[in-house]
Amino acid sequence: MATKRVLTCRLSSSTSTPSGSSDQSIKIGYVRRAHGIKGAVIVRPLTDDPSRFAVGEVLATDRTEPSSVTVSTSQPHKDGLLVGFEGIRDRNQSEALRGLSFFIDPQERRDLEDDEYWPEQLVGLSMVDGEGRGLGEVVEVITGAAQDRLRVQADSEFFEVPFVAAIVSVVDVAGGVVVVDLPDGMVEPQPS
Repeated sequence: MATKRVLTCRLSSSTSTPSGSSDQSIKIGYVRRAHGIKGAVIVRPLTDDPSRFAVGEVLATDRTEPSSVTVSTSQPHKDGLLVGFEGIRDRNQSEALRGLSFFIDPQERRDLEDDEYWPEQLVGLSMVDGEGRGLGEVVEVITGAAQDRLRVQADSEFFEVPFVAAIVSVVDVAGGVVVVDLPDGMVEPQPS
C-alpha cells in the first residue's frame, strides 16, 4: 500500500496573495532571512518542485514592490535554499525581503498521483474512526520533514494525527471524510 502524503504546496489565505491576483494563489515559499553581504537570502520552499526556484524563474510575490523577482542564483542550503535575485546586490536590500512570499496560480501545479492530496483538499473534512464515530474536523495540514500531520479540532480541543497509510485508511474528498485507525492513547487533545 502506498504511503499517503500531502504535498507541500499550500493554499494561501486571501490576505497574503500576490497583488492583482485571485485569492486562490498557491504559496510556494518565503524569504526567511538575509544571508551574507552580497544580497542572497534563505528561502523556505513550500513546494515539492525545486525547479520553481531555478535560475531565470520569475516569481510572483505578495507585495506591490517588488511584485515579482527573477532568480539569479539558487543552491541547496541547510535551512532551505540559498537564493539570489536580480537587482538585489547587498545585505540591506536582502534584509528588506524578509517575509516576502512567492506564489503560483493553481493551474501551474503538477498532476497528483494516487494517494496524494493538496492540503486544502483535506482541510474541512470530517475525521471518523473505522466504525464511523466522529472524531472532529481537519482544520490544518502541518507539513513535516518526515511526515505530514492533520490537525483536528474536536469541540474546543485539538489533536494531531500523522498522515500515513498505517493510520489513515480512507480519504474521501468528495464524501468529505477521512477514516482513521488510531492507536490506543494517540489522541490527547492540545489546548488551542
